[in-house]
Amino acid sequence: MKFSGKNVLITGASRGIGSEIAKVLASFGLKVWINYRSNPDSANALKDSIESSGGKAAVIAFDAAHEEAFKTAIELIKDSDGELSYLVNNAGITNDKLALRMSVEDFMQVIDSNLKSCFIGCREALKVMSKQRFGSVVNISSIVGEKGNAGQVNYSASKGGMLALTKSFALESGLRGVRFNCITPGFIETDMTAGLKEEVKNEYVKNIPLGRFGTTSDIAYGVAFLLSDYAAYITGETLRINGGLYV
Repeated sequence: MKFSGKNVLITGASRGIGSEIAKVLASFGLKVWINYRSNPDSANALKDSIESSGGKAAVIAFDAAHEEAFKTAIELIKDSDGELSYLVNNAGITNDKLALRMSVEDFMQVIDSNLKSCFIGCREALKVMSKQRFGSVVNISSIVGEKGNAGQVNYSASKGGMLALTKSFALESGLRGVRFNCITPGFIETDMTAGLKEEVKNEYVKNIPLGRFGTTSDIAYGVAFLLSDYAAYITGETLRINGGLYV
């Protein structure tokens, strides 16, 4: 994989998909900034793992939904490395329940954590990348942002909003040399899906043409491609990594 930049910030990188993205991007020679909000042990263990494999990594703690914290983090990265080449907006939460039982607070908590944080990250990264006349951003959305899902009105809205947000940033930033793209994962093997009963998993798999859940590596390599120079003429696009579940 070819990269013209030298570093990447990944929000929500201490575990799951974010952790694997960090490992893969580090393996391609990028310095990885591992963001976490409340799990320092996992973040530091990931840093140690990357460095023991010959990669470069740093840990940076902040709440991605907090505007000033995100600004400060990007300034710290810029002061340390002289640039911010790439950003992966991966941080997010769920708070599932049927819409009739969902309070406004339940709804806005997920919107803030998932969609607002993505907006702040895209905006602040664009400020830095515009001056460089170079940069690439990948936003991690979800299949439910395209098709919806019962019990996830808030999550679906937040992830669907990321799709439109990504396209709009792409339209505004192209002439500045900055690209924005999105990935919509389907069912991926993570700690969250590990808790599902086998019979439930089997029912889901029946509807997936490739006949399996995806892996975190499936997502990570998709991110690497979209960030890389191989995707230099791709912006405003959504890459579906769902095994054919939604096409």
